[in-house]
Amino acid sequence: MFQGLRPRAVGAVTVALLLTLSAGAQAASAALQLYRANGGQSDSGSVVTDEVGRQVTIPAKVNRIVTLAPDLTETIYALGLEDRLAGDTNYCETPPEAKLKPHIGAPLNPSLEAIVALHPDLVLASTSINRRETVDALARLGIAVYASNPHTVRGMLDSVKRMAELMGASAEGNALVQPLQARLDALRARLSELPLAHVLFVVWQEPLISIGQNTFIADALHWAGAESVILSDQNWPHISFEEVVRLQPDYIVFTSNHARGGATQLADLRARAGWKGLRAVELGQVVVVSDEIARPSPGMVDAIEQLARELHPDALSTQSGGRSPDDGARGQLRRFFAAGEDCVSCGR
Repeated sequence: MFQGLRPRAVGAVTVALLLTLSAGAQAASAALQLYRANGGQSDSGSVVTDEVGRQVTIPAKVNRIVTLAPDLTETIYALGLEDRLAGDTNYCETPPEAKLKPHIGAPLNPSLEAIVALHPDLVLASTSINRRETVDALARLGIAVYASNPHTVRGMLDSVKRMAELMGASAEGNALVQPLQARLDALRARLSELPLAHVLFVVWQEPLISIGQNTFIADALHWAGAESVILSDQNWPHISFEEVVRLQPDYIVFTSNHARGGATQLADLRARAGWKGLRAVELGQVVVVSDEIARPSPGMVDAIEQLARELHPDALSTQSGGRSPDDGARGQLRRFFAAGEDCVSCGR
């Protein structure tokens, strides 16, 4: 099921609205067919099953790609395929060059007309933030749409490899994924004998929202040597402060787009009702991790390593062979993830 990662109320976008094409959309669809008929990409290709079970015909050559989510845009750049990226969303800001691409609107309600007008050979969608209605509407226009649906960190890496194959970039996919998997395996080996840190991962503060056990963020925590104190089958459960006080997590984990500096944030928490009653806040065990940890893209591995260093500094200090904060994918993939820590609002 497609769902938004940001657990905030959003205006309902009806199926009828998404499937009702204006004259502009119809003209764009006709232009797409004309493009294909006059030397553009043909409709022939291989039939694959995407990650939500849909049958998709992928063109033999994928020269023009449109992404509908920030994590997918990051993946395109990480693969070195940015020259094929014909368009992305209004909120795709990592790397900074992504902001210069033509935009097709917000992930929840992109402009079908704008997408079709870009003559894409392939559109990439994500269940983390896109709507199934959008995917179905594009498919009805004859556009190939592949939907990714990773639930784990390994699943994210597998999805990256799979999408690279669809774009005729298997070598690039392997070159990107294999070192990332090796880093994760090395991290797990170093942390295997240590007890898991019990953390409260804060998705949203007001109301207080955390993560469920079946999210890819929960899996990322395990790779970092941690587990959530919240046990819930809901992906984004609302939590009362009374419950958090009862559970008394070892650490409170915020993402960088929901925090404004460690010391200031900690001082703020110590002055706020509810938060100041937590031992983790009293002890200063509040961690601000890169918001990459909340997006199923290659940059997540950096964030996992960062969080592991914060939670297990003795095991992962630079003196004991761990990575420094500037190592990892921020160094290895510096040209892809060299942006600042601005909020990428559509990835939540």
